[in-house]
This record gives sequence, structure tokens and C-alpha cells, in this order.
Amino acid sequence: MGGVINIFHSSEKKRMKKRNEGLMLRKDDYDIILAYLRGSNSQKNYDKKNAAELQAELKKAQVVENDHFPQDVVRLNSKVTIAEERRNKVIELTLVTPDKADIRERKVSIMAPIGTALIGFRRGQKVAWEVPAGKKTFTILEVVNPGI
Repeated sequence: MGGVINIFHSSEKKRMKKRNEGLMLRKDDYDIILAYLRGSNSQKNYDKKNAAELQAELKKAQVVENDHFPQDVVRLNSKVTIAEERRNKVIELTLVTPDKADIRERKVSIMAPIGTALIGFRRGQKVAWEVPAGKKTFTILEVVNPGI
């Protein structure tokens, strides 16, 4: 997997805040997602197109040390509230690994298109998501992350 990965250290914390519009991932989440993409996890509950899209997103990501990761950025196990732009529809979901996905519990896989669209973005940002009927745009209203 190509691409430059930037890991921020405490001396670079101010610079990280200035880059708050880009895609950001915690180091441990990045490693977990890579393991799924490389097939080291036994289950493959996702298709190749979604995996390729997620891999493309990872190449754009800035990987941040866990203790410097902002609390308003979507990561694995985040509870996220999003609003669909055109329909005024609010959706709450939790972003999880493929083996923990369960739509009845509103647990959405990181490998699903909406999971790939949300990961690494923060509260207040807009994200686009391709569906069979076209592109949907959502605004991230709230992000609740598990304790570190």
C-alpha cells in the first residue's frame, strides 16, 4: 500500500489543528483497517469495490498517535449522528469492523460505503456517499467516541 503516512508527535500538535479539514485516523484504527484490507482477518463481509474505495481513502489520511487524536473525529466504534442534506433526515449509527456490523443495532461496517465516507472526518463536515439512486450528502452533527 503506497502513500505517505504522517504520524504527529506532541511537538506537531499545533500544526495538526491547522489541518482539521483533512481525513484523520488514529494509529490503532489504521492498523486494524489495514489488517482487514490485507485479509489477515478471517471474515470478508464486504465487496472488493468498497475495499478499494477505503484503501484510496487511507492513502489520503493523516495517521495520528492515539493520545493526540481529536474527540470530534469519526473513528472505529464512534457513535455518529448525521443529517441527510435534501431530506432533513437524521441518522444515528456506530461505525464498526465488518465482523461486528449489525444493521438492526445500527452498527455499520467500516467497509460499507457510508462507513468509508464517514471515517476520519469530524463534526460539522459534509461527506458525500454514492448510492444506487445517486450521490447523497450528509453533515456530521455529532461524534461520540469511546474512552481512550
